[in-house]
Amino acid sequence: MRVFIAVDLEDSVKEQLANLIENLKPAGRNIKWVARENFHLTLKFLGEIDEGQVEIVREVLIKLSHQYRPFSLKLKGTGSFPPGQNRMRVIWVGLESGPELFRLQKELEEELERKGFPKEERAFSPHLTLGRAKQPQNQEKLKKMLEKFSNREFGQMMVKEITLFQSILRPEGPVYKPLDKFELA
Repeated sequence: MRVFIAVDLEDSVKEQLANLIENLKPAGRNIKWVARENFHLTLKFLGEIDEGQVEIVREVLIKLSHQYRPFSLKLKGTGSFPPGQNRMRVIWVGLESGPELFRLQKELEEELERKGFPKEERAFSPHLTLGRAKQPQNQEKLKKMLEKFSNREFGQMMVKEITLFQSILRPEGPVYKPLDKFELA
Protein backbone atom coordinates (compact mmCIF):
# COMPACT_ATOMS: atom_id res chain seq x y z
CA MET A 1 0.00 0.00 0.00
CA ARG A 2 1.20 3.52 -0.85
CA VAL A 3 1.39 5.69 2.29
CA PHE A 4 2.61 8.99 3.68
CA ILE A 5 2.62 10.84 7.00
CA ALA A 6 1.15 14.33 7.07
CA VAL A 7 -0.59 17.10 8.93
CA ASP A 8 -4.17 17.33 7.71
CA LEU A 9 -5.47 20.90 7.47
CA GLU A 10 -8.49 22.46 9.14
CA ASP A 11 -11.49 23.08 6.87
CA SER A 12 -11.17 26.87 7.22
CA VAL A 13 -7.59 26.71 5.91
CA LYS A 14 -8.58 24.37 3.06
CA GLU A 15 -11.28 26.86 2.09
CA GLN A 16 -8.76 29.71 1.87
CA LEU A 17 -6.46 27.60 -0.28
CA ALA A 18 -9.34 26.62 -2.57
CA ASN A 19 -10.20 30.32 -2.99
CA LEU A 20 -6.57 31.09 -3.81
CA ILE A 21 -6.56 28.40 -6.50
CA GLU A 22 -9.69 29.94 -8.04
CA ASN A 23 -7.77 33.23 -8.29
CA LEU A 24 -4.71 31.53 -9.81
CA LYS A 25 -6.46 29.23 -12.30
CA PRO A 26 -7.03 31.84 -15.05
CA ALA A 27 -3.32 32.74 -14.98
CA GLY A 28 -1.94 29.20 -15.08
CA ARG A 29 -1.88 26.95 -18.12
CA ASN A 30 -1.29 23.22 -18.00
CA ILE A 31 -1.53 23.04 -14.18
CA LYS A 32 -3.11 20.09 -12.36
CA TRP A 33 -4.55 21.79 -9.27
CA VAL A 34 -4.82 19.91 -5.97
CA ALA A 35 -8.38 19.05 -4.91
CA ARG A 36 -9.60 20.85 -1.77
CA GLU A 37 -9.93 17.61 0.20
CA ASN A 38 -6.32 16.65 -0.58
CA PHE A 39 -4.54 19.66 0.96
CA HIS A 40 -2.01 18.52 3.57
CA LEU A 41 1.52 19.10 4.85
CA THR A 42 3.66 16.06 4.06
CA LEU A 43 6.07 15.12 6.83
CA LYS A 44 7.31 11.89 5.25
CA PHE A 45 6.43 10.06 2.04
CA LEU A 46 6.96 6.31 2.47
CA GLY A 47 5.73 5.01 -0.88
CA GLU A 48 4.75 1.36 -1.28
CA ILE A 49 5.02 -0.56 1.99
CA ASP A 50 3.41 -3.73 3.34
CA GLU A 51 1.10 -4.21 6.35
CA GLY A 52 3.99 -5.18 8.63
CA GLN A 53 5.78 -1.96 7.79
CA VAL A 54 2.58 0.03 8.36
CA GLU A 55 2.50 -1.37 11.92
CA ILE A 56 6.11 -0.27 12.47
CA VAL A 57 5.20 3.24 11.26
CA ARG A 58 2.21 3.28 13.65
CA GLU A 59 4.49 2.40 16.58
CA VAL A 60 6.85 5.25 15.69
CA LEU A 61 3.94 7.70 15.38
CA ILE A 62 2.46 6.64 18.74
CA LYS A 63 5.84 7.23 20.40
CA LEU A 64 6.47 10.61 18.74
CA SER A 65 2.94 11.96 19.19
CA HIS A 66 3.30 11.57 22.96
CA GLN A 67 6.47 13.68 22.92
CA TYR A 68 5.02 16.77 21.22
CA ARG A 69 2.43 19.31 22.26
CA PRO A 70 0.14 21.01 19.73
CA PHE A 71 1.82 23.88 17.90
CA SER A 72 0.85 26.72 15.60
CA LEU A 73 1.18 26.74 11.82
CA LYS A 74 0.72 29.86 9.69
CA LEU A 75 0.20 29.76 5.93
CA LYS A 76 1.97 32.67 4.30
CA GLY A 77 3.22 33.51 0.85
CA THR A 78 3.23 31.75 -2.50
CA GLY A 79 5.97 30.48 -4.75
CA SER A 80 7.09 27.72 -7.06
CA PHE A 81 9.70 25.03 -7.56
CA PRO A 82 12.14 25.46 -9.14
CA PRO A 83 12.29 28.92 -7.58
CA GLY A 84 12.40 32.07 -9.68
CA GLN A 85 11.70 30.44 -13.01
CA ASN A 86 8.93 30.80 -15.58
CA ARG A 87 8.79 27.05 -16.17
CA MET A 88 7.32 26.07 -12.83
CA ARG A 89 6.80 22.46 -11.81
CA VAL A 90 5.16 22.92 -8.38
CA ILE A 91 3.03 25.84 -7.16
CA TRP A 92 2.94 26.19 -3.36
CA VAL A 93 1.91 28.17 -0.29
CA GLY A 94 4.60 28.67 2.32
CA LEU A 95 4.40 27.80 6.01
CA GLU A 96 5.68 29.51 9.11
CA SER A 97 6.06 27.61 12.34
CA GLY A 98 8.23 27.51 15.39
CA PRO A 99 11.00 24.95 15.80
CA GLU A 100 8.49 22.23 16.79
CA LEU A 101 7.59 21.40 13.19
CA PHE A 102 11.22 20.99 12.15
CA ARG A 103 12.09 18.95 15.27
CA LEU A 104 9.07 16.69 14.77
CA GLN A 105 9.89 16.05 11.11
CA LYS A 106 13.60 15.48 11.84
CA GLU A 107 12.87 13.05 14.67
CA LEU A 108 10.29 11.26 12.53
CA GLU A 109 12.85 10.88 9.74
CA GLU A 110 15.49 9.58 12.15
CA GLU A 111 13.17 7.11 13.93
CA LEU A 112 11.95 5.68 10.64
CA GLU A 113 15.49 5.39 9.31
CA ARG A 114 16.41 3.35 12.43
CA LYS A 115 13.50 1.06 11.54
CA GLY A 116 14.83 0.50 8.01
CA PHE A 117 13.01 3.14 5.97
CA PRO A 118 15.19 5.15 3.55
CA LYS A 119 15.99 8.68 4.63
CA GLU A 120 14.80 11.55 2.42
CA GLU A 121 17.75 13.00 0.50
CA ARG A 122 16.33 16.52 0.22
CA ALA A 123 16.14 18.89 3.18
CA PHE A 124 12.67 19.37 4.66
CA SER A 125 11.06 22.40 3.04
CA PRO A 126 7.59 22.83 4.58
CA HIS A 127 5.05 23.91 1.99
CA LEU A 128 1.54 23.10 0.79
CA THR A 129 1.34 22.06 -2.84
CA LEU A 130 -1.43 23.84 -4.75
CA GLY A 131 -0.69 22.48 -8.21
CA ARG A 132 1.77 20.76 -10.50
CA ALA A 133 2.67 21.37 -14.12
CA LYS A 134 2.98 18.14 -16.07
CA GLN A 135 4.79 19.91 -18.90
CA PRO A 136 6.10 23.23 -17.61
CA GLN A 137 5.48 26.08 -20.01
CA ASN A 138 6.30 29.74 -19.90
CA GLN A 139 4.06 30.84 -17.04
CA GLU A 140 4.84 34.56 -16.87
CA LYS A 141 1.25 35.48 -15.98
CA LEU A 142 1.10 32.91 -13.19
CA LYS A 143 4.51 33.99 -11.90
CA LYS A 144 3.20 37.57 -11.56
CA MET A 145 0.13 36.32 -9.67
CA LEU A 146 2.34 34.34 -7.28
CA GLU A 147 4.46 37.46 -6.69
CA LYS A 148 1.26 39.37 -5.90
CA PHE A 149 0.44 36.86 -3.15
CA SER A 150 4.04 36.37 -1.96
CA ASN A 151 3.42 38.05 1.43
CA ARG A 152 -0.28 37.30 1.89
CA GLU A 153 -1.43 35.21 4.86
CA PHE A 154 -3.81 32.32 4.15
CA GLY A 155 -4.81 31.33 7.65
CA GLN A 156 -3.42 29.84 10.79
CA MET A 157 -4.18 26.65 12.67
CA MET A 158 -3.06 24.53 15.58
CA VAL A 159 -1.44 21.23 14.66
CA LYS A 160 -3.07 18.82 17.09
CA GLU A 161 -2.46 15.50 15.36
CA ILE A 162 -0.47 13.64 12.74
CA THR A 163 -2.23 11.49 10.15
CA LEU A 164 -1.07 8.34 8.42
CA PHE A 165 -2.60 8.41 4.94
CA GLN A 166 -3.00 5.84 2.22
CA SER A 167 -2.64 7.30 -1.27
CA ILE A 168 -4.88 5.59 -3.80
CA LEU A 169 -3.94 6.58 -7.34
CA ARG A 170 -6.85 6.97 -9.76
CA PRO A 171 -7.00 8.37 -13.32
CA GLU A 172 -9.07 11.37 -12.12
CA GLY A 173 -6.56 12.11 -9.36
CA PRO A 174 -5.35 10.61 -6.08
CA VAL A 175 -7.60 9.84 -3.12
CA TYR A 176 -6.02 10.23 0.31
CA LYS A 177 -7.59 7.93 2.88
CA PRO A 178 -6.69 8.42 6.57
CA LEU A 179 -5.52 5.11 8.04
CA ASP A 180 -4.89 6.43 11.54
CA LYS A 181 -4.60 9.69 13.48
CA PHE A 182 -2.13 10.34 16.30
CA GLU A 183 -3.03 13.15 18.71
CA LEU A 184 -0.18 15.24 20.05
CA ALA A 185 0.18 15.16 23.86
